[in-house]
Amino acid sequence: MDQIINQIKKAQHILLASHSDPDGDAVSSLLALGLALSKLDKITTLYNASPIPAVYRFLPSVERIVSHIKKAETFDVALILDCGDLSRIGEASTTVDQIPVIINIDHHISNTGFGCMQLVDAQACSTAEIVYRLITALDAPIDRAMATSIYTGILTDTGSFRFSNTNQAAFAISKEMTALGVEPYSVAQHVFGTYSLGRIKLLNLALDSLEISDNGKLSIMTVTNAMFEYTKTQSEDVDGMINYARRIEDVKVAALIQEQRNGKSRSDSRRRFHVSLRSDGSVDVAAIAGAFGGGGHPSAAGFQVETTLIKLKSDIITLANDL
Repeated sequence: MDQIINQIKKAQHILLASHSDPDGDAVSSLLALGLALSKLDKITTLYNASPIPAVYRFLPSVERIVSHIKKAETFDVALILDCGDLSRIGEASTTVDQIPVIINIDHHISNTGFGCMQLVDAQACSTAEIVYRLITALDAPIDRAMATSIYTGILTDTGSFRFSNTNQAAFAISKEMTALGVEPYSVAQHVFGTYSLGRIKLLNLALDSLEISDNGKLSIMTVTNAMFEYTKTQSEDVDGMINYARRIEDVKVAALIQEQRNGKSRSDSRRRFHVSLRSDGSVDVAAIAGAFGGGGHPSAAGFQVETTLIKLKSDIITLANDL
């Protein structure tokens, strides 16, 4: 970590980026570290290619996150957060790849080890946990705004402390953040408290799409662009829906197939899809995702693919034979 700290301290303008279609950990890590570096008088640009989900727009300074960046020459250092591979930040990856120093900060076991330096810990409950350690090592005092982001990142990536990645640090850091003024009830209300009518309608359609493999061990849920259009919802409204498929009795692996916006390819039948995978803990879905060019954690992973919906479902259903 010493080399990383030295690089950060030497840098004047730092780019921070997290993966597209961000979850709570990706948004929170970006904001917490960005605020910390601002306290150290660094010029910072916070980047994410996608719109920030509505449930995370309560986080302090979220308006600082931009969806476009300047030329690579503008930056001394790039800090890439919560990405198993540089390509996960989206189209800007080719620009970022030209920045002299790229530092990879992540907790995914499938991380490819990209960048000049790596701060990767697969035992961490979240990237927010690693960011907390880095901020502490940088001697940047954590204020309430930073604490809110760190707490939110840990809360969401541990599934409210229900997932198998929940560790002692998750509780210890959360306790410290609440001592700094974070209000757990308030954060929970923003993240889990309310749903739009459109989201409820989308959930209804997604539940209607549920398919179960013949052996009952794999479930598939599908969300298409037509569903988004009918319910007037966005991709962010899919967040958490896969848990309905995962919690079905006897299901070991759940898959949520989400058609990507503007996902039409040159062929009329082929589309771009993002597939989320969840396991009951008995199956390593990171290995499954890796076979499709993706990655993640043993119990939560994903991949993107361009194919037909029929073939994609067929490929996933075939996985059930080995469960």
